[in-house]
Amino acid sequence: MTPGDPIRRIAETDGPTAELPLSVYMIVFNNGNTIEKALESVAGWADEVVVVDSHSTDGSHAIITRYTDRLVQFDCNDFREKYQYAQDQCRNPWVIFIDADEWLTREIKKEIGAIVTSQTPFDAFVVDRRNYYLGREIKYGGWYPDHEIRLYRKSKGAWRGDLHAKVHVEGKVGHLKSYYMHAPYGNTSDQIKTIDRYSATYAEDLWKAGKKFRLPNLLFRPIYRFFRDYILKRGFLDGVPGLIVAVSTVYYVFMKQAKLWEIEREQRRTGQK
Repeated sequence: MTPGDPIRRIAETDGPTAELPLSVYMIVFNNGNTIEKALESVAGWADEVVVVDSHSTDGSHAIITRYTDRLVQFDCNDFREKYQYAQDQCRNPWVIFIDADEWLTREIKKEIGAIVTSQTPFDAFVVDRRNYYLGREIKYGGWYPDHEIRLYRKSKGAWRGDLHAKVHVEGKVGHLKSYYMHAPYGNTSDQIKTIDRYSATYAEDLWKAGKKFRLPNLLFRPIYRFFRDYILKRGFLDGVPGLIVAVSTVYYVFMKQAKLWEIEREQRRTGQK
């Protein structure tokens, strides 16, 4: 990556003046290609960085231990359980989680610092995320807007859900003005691999929840998703990357339903034996 790269310019931060009484936590597995940017953005800023790994094999341990000594191994395929375990390892009253392909900007760190060191009436904050993909920031379509609770009082938050688990907070929720950055995929091949993995997990979740395969869902949900994201939400304004995002989302929606059908077929086959 060159000094003029837009991602590097976005990721640059001011040197920390003091470590905040805040815990940053993340869950990882073979994220060696992206983890350093994430860790660079919080190292020396928060006084605790907790990384929960599942025995990565890509050499990312060497990167992680350069930034924190709070590397914990926890083997689990359940996203909710793994996130909750990571939260439970934190020692500070305020916590924030980021993924290994995300990083905090200079502006959001200043805003969070002011909150954590003040007597705020809020127990949690929704934070906006901006996505960077294929050489540009994605400002329209299905990836925008993108926000969820990220910063919260540990005593007030708990994780719920499966593949798309989220933290739920009992208390008053505010909204930060600043944003953090996300580079979800290195390239289109990386995106397709992720879609294959996530669609399989999502289909399993649907089946476990008692959802049944319906042919209209396979036929029409992908079409609706393209129309909504690319036309109504103006994904076309993001140029070729916007079209790739829209079409790949259609593929993801289609494969979730296709894999649910596949699961049901396999269940019927094995049930007849």
